[in-house]
Amino acid sequence: MRFAIEEINSNPHLLPNTSLGFEINNVPHGQRYTLVKLFSSLSGSNYDIPNYISASESNSAAVLTGPSWTISECVGTLLDLYKFPQLTFGPFDSLLSEQRRFSSLYQVAPKDTFLTPGIVSLMLHFHWNWVGLFIIDDDKGAQTLSDLRNEMDKNGVCTAFVEMIPVIKGSFFTKSWKNHVQILESSSNVIIIYGDSDSLLSLIVNIKQKLLTWKVWVLISQWDVSKFDDYFMVDSLHGALIFSHHREEIPNFTDFMQKYNPSKYPEDTYLHVLWHMYFNCSFVKKDCKIVHNCLPNASLGFLPGNIFDMAMSEESYNVYNAVYAVAHSLHEMILNQVQFQTHEKGKKMVFFPWQLHPFLRERQLINQNGANEDLDCTRKSHVEYDILNFWNFPKGLGLNVKVGTFSPSAPKEQKLSISSNMIQWATGSTEIPQSVCSESCHPGFRKTHQEGRVACCFDCIPCPENEISNETDVDQCVKCPETHYANIEKIHCLQKTVTFLYYDDPLGKTLCFMSLGFSSLTAAVLVVFLKNRDTPIVKANNLALSYTLLITLMLCFLCPLLFIGRPSTASCILQQNIFGLLFTVALSTVLAKTITVVIAFKITSPGRIRRWLLISRAPNFIIPLCTLLQVFLSGIWLTTSPPFIDKDAHSEHGHIIIICNKGSAVAFHCNLGYLGALALVSYFMAFLSRNLPDTFNEAKFLAFSMLVFCSVWVTFLPVYHSTKGKNMVAMEVFSILASSTSLLGIIFAPKCYLILLRPERNSLSYIRDKTYAKSIKPS
Repeated sequence: MRFAIEEINSNPHLLPNTSLGFEINNVPHGQRYTLVKLFSSLSGSNYDIPNYISASESNSAAVLTGPSWTISECVGTLLDLYKFPQLTFGPFDSLLSEQRRFSSLYQVAPKDTFLTPGIVSLMLHFHWNWVGLFIIDDDKGAQTLSDLRNEMDKNGVCTAFVEMIPVIKGSFFTKSWKNHVQILESSSNVIIIYGDSDSLLSLIVNIKQKLLTWKVWVLISQWDVSKFDDYFMVDSLHGALIFSHHREEIPNFTDFMQKYNPSKYPEDTYLHVLWHMYFNCSFVKKDCKIVHNCLPNASLGFLPGNIFDMAMSEESYNVYNAVYAVAHSLHEMILNQVQFQTHEKGKKMVFFPWQLHPFLRERQLINQNGANEDLDCTRKSHVEYDILNFWNFPKGLGLNVKVGTFSPSAPKEQKLSISSNMIQWATGSTEIPQSVCSESCHPGFRKTHQEGRVACCFDCIPCPENEISNETDVDQCVKCPETHYANIEKIHCLQKTVTFLYYDDPLGKTLCFMSLGFSSLTAAVLVVFLKNRDTPIVKANNLALSYTLLITLMLCFLCPLLFIGRPSTASCILQQNIFGLLFTVALSTVLAKTITVVIAFKITSPGRIRRWLLISRAPNFIIPLCTLLQVFLSGIWLTTSPPFIDKDAHSEHGHIIIICNKGSAVAFHCNLGYLGALALVSYFMAFLSRNLPDTFNEAKFLAFSMLVFCSVWVTFLPVYHSTKGKNMVAMEVFSILASSTSLLGIIFAPKCYLILLRPERNSLSYIRDKTYAKSIKPS
């Protein structure tokens, strides 16, 4: 205030021929004593008479109050009755901006509309989501708590505790502080304190006495640390982060403070006390005056920061602007009186304090530093915040170092700017302190809520199969698309490899060699039969049917080649239909051979029918009839729902298997059912004729081959449906090879054995001898 007044009085362009003065009154505690002191100041007498102003004494143009909004509210209620201008330099309070109650009150401090977003942005920047709150228990504190909670909830920041601090002098001596100590020792390492330094003095004293040096304190204004001096080497507030309204440096203020001493301002008794305490001056306690023996050139700049801070505090900056607001208003009012009002020559102009209101409300003021100051609360701009870091280690350093800013008008990503490497943390470590309820879930994990606790307290569980998370603290894992699969860590989706039953695959090679090998073996048997077609064993059971069966089996062995290799639309259609057609021919041939045997030996009475059946070779017509029925079934299948190329992305991890989809499952199983019916009929016919007498009777071999054939396909169905991907294809190929081998081996192996290794038995003389030997056996 003194600096601003001296600066204005020395300015010839502001209030010329007029000098500003000031009167300072300490406000006692309690509304009663506050009002008594105010009456004394207004009446200008020692009698504290309401509605009385002494004409012999000069009256004040305006009243500056603060820093507590409680005091400003108490004083403002009375001053509003007199329409006396009141400027408060404490923090902005929405309650004091109500025009009906405080029409004569002006707040110099800017609004704190964006304070809570700034604090929450700081929490998010350092990943602090578990914070405690100490908030003063009054209307402004309640509103701030509501705003802060809303902003924290929107951004996923949780409160570990909320403690409302009553505004009671000396409350730190009460028993309630036992609970507060327990709260201070909570798992939260970051605690926000909201309230002015006067009201929360008891809280800060307790914090210092408990030496809570591991907590990070976030304060909402620049605190006067000289009020919290103690005798400990370590300061608990060291490393605190302070949100302070941004302000420019005031020119010449530091020089003014350097020259501020008792000899220049003897009326300031506070200076006398300081000089006596820190500069070894002789001191008279009765008059609070220094006598002599002071250090030469002593200055306030010699004192440590925690004793006397040379920098202009936020409250002092508001006082500076309030003085300039009054000076500019007086200047405007005087100019207005000179221009529009008449007064007698040589007579002093008279004004009343209420006449300042139009000038205080309407004009945007500019202080000596060039900063705009608007006293109308409806037009107040939302200023930036400086983020200060309090350094007080070693004890006495007492520096508030600017480490960042918060600008509400900047783009979203640029609102908060902070230099983490400049911050001195309370823990004494260079690492950023952690304050979380639960450790972060790393990529590959997701959060699960802990029942009965806030959202910031959670457990981490791995992502499910084929799901990933590549960020920390995700609520849900992301499922990989069907063409990708999750890696082992479940943090990336990898491209699946397209695969099928390759010819180069070991399984594909094996099946391919088996197919070609058995097909070649069948061709060799056919060659043997062709070379020995005139022998009795070859003629015995219908030579044409044997050739037909061998040729069909040779093609059946080649059929698996359609299942190996990259599937195409043509191969998918041919696989099932060629397989079904060839096996129909093979089974109908076996059925024809079986019926031929039954007709030859079961019909004992000769007649036209027996003779016609044997001569006309009627059983041979079974083959085209059964084949036509199979062609009919295949035609329905291809017409309704033919097989097509499909992709199986789930059977084999990390692979997409290209397979042939059967199309209609009903048609596929009808095809198998038809083949099974032919096999069963052939088996039962052969079983009935298995004991018929004949040297080359193959009925028993036909019966056994059909038994093995049926066993293969009965086993195939459940195994086929329990396998996936390439294994399913391999299983079908193996069943084709196994069933074809049973027909080839059981029916033709005994004949080849006799033809190649026992040629003597393959002759008419051997047959006659064997028949004769049986005929002379005794009965």
